[in-house]
Amino acid sequence: MNPRSWEVYAMRYATVQRRRLENFIAHDLHDAATSMDYYVWFLRSGDETILVDTGFDQKAADARKRTLLRCPIRSLQTAGIHLEDIKDTIITHAHYDHAGNTSLLKNTCFHMQEREMNYATGADMRHAFCRHSYDPHDVCELVYANFEGRVGFHDGEWELRPGITVHWVGGHTRGLQIVRVHTSRGWIVLASDASHYLDNLRQKSPFPIVMDVGDMLRGYELIEKLAESPDHIIAGHDPMTMKTYQASGPEGLEIVSLTNPLPSRA
Repeated sequence: MNPRSWEVYAMRYATVQRRRLENFIAHDLHDAATSMDYYVWFLRSGDETILVDTGFDQKAADARKRTLLRCPIRSLQTAGIHLEDIKDTIITHAHYDHAGNTSLLKNTCFHMQEREMNYATGADMRHAFCRHSYDPHDVCELVYANFEGRVGFHDGEWELRPGITVHWVGGHTRGLQIVRVHTSRGWIVLASDASHYLDNLRQKSPFPIVMDVGDMLRGYELIEKLAESPDHIIAGHDPMTMKTYQASGPEGLEIVSLTNPLPSRA
């Protein structure tokens, strides 16, 4: 029996200009500037919507000098998704740009690797390098949600629904996980920050914020194994996502359907 098929979408909610050398451990000093886009993803099948990551808010954008284009959670309502109907949200990892805004989702269970919560609340946060990309308020919101019984802790590979499996890869953080989704065009992998850009994976050149380079490189191998093809891999922050897939939803929200590549990419 074929697994359940899902529609998969990416919403761009923020952006920042960066030098290429900031995005690759192995780089050419003459590389041109580039940009980094920020996304949340959502999966739909029938009346059910599963959210993947929750983005950040204006306060975080101001503090970190990012351009916030829209609230990634409230914008879902404009796209016709009722927040109270989102029962499950996957948190790929607890960095500020993936785990903010959780207080806006009162009816959801947040699913994360237990080792990510242990890392985000543990002794490593004494070190500035380790804690730089975490917001303690966001982490505390997840702790509060746990006290309300709204955090699902997982260890390694797990299945959320038929057609949705989640896999620990580590590397970028201790508890980073990726999401594999069955769609009408085959198995898509939402790599999140296991590969910020497709070129991180293709060139086997890790992103510089990394806790374990070996885990990150092994994560590339797992992504390639799980995806239907290289064209089924969705990087976490790559501007190419918006240029590769068809626009979907209300005009101006910058949502693309990852199930529907543009004709030249199909």
